[in-house]
Amino acid sequence: MTDKHGGDFGLGEDNVDYAQYFTGKSYLKQLTDMDKVDLSVSNVTFEPGCINNWHIHHAKSGGGQVLLCIDGEGWYQEEGKPALSLKPGDCVSIPPNVKHWHGAKKDSWFSHIAIAVPGVDTSNEWCEAVDPEEYAKLE
Repeated sequence: MTDKHGGDFGLGEDNVDYAQYFTGKSYLKQLTDMDKVDLSVSNVTFEPGCINNWHIHHAKSGGGQVLLCIDGEGWYQEEGKPALSLKPGDCVSIPPNVKHWHGAKKDSWFSHIAIAVPGVDTSNEWCEAVDPEEYAKLE
């Protein structure tokens, strides 16, 4: 474990391309070379209180996402289900076509490795922001 934010992979760059889909500030470090392999693996780091909007990883077949939690504490929630508390060592397998969100707890930085599972006709749909009152209730 490192004392730097972002875990052993480091913080990365300001996540400016996706900032509109996050409440708070996040950082992105692409770990795989997409010119060499067809697998997106990246380290995403969230400042305390930063979460992403509800979103869906669509796929005709295959697809989805895997989150490997590596630093800090965070949340993951699927639509219609209670939020799950996340800590280093936790792994979340997100099926395709499931609406969900994830991010940091209010008082903790949080980093996870995000693996985009290859599939057929994959796309991401960004939806509405998480209700701030519902997020505030999470403990």
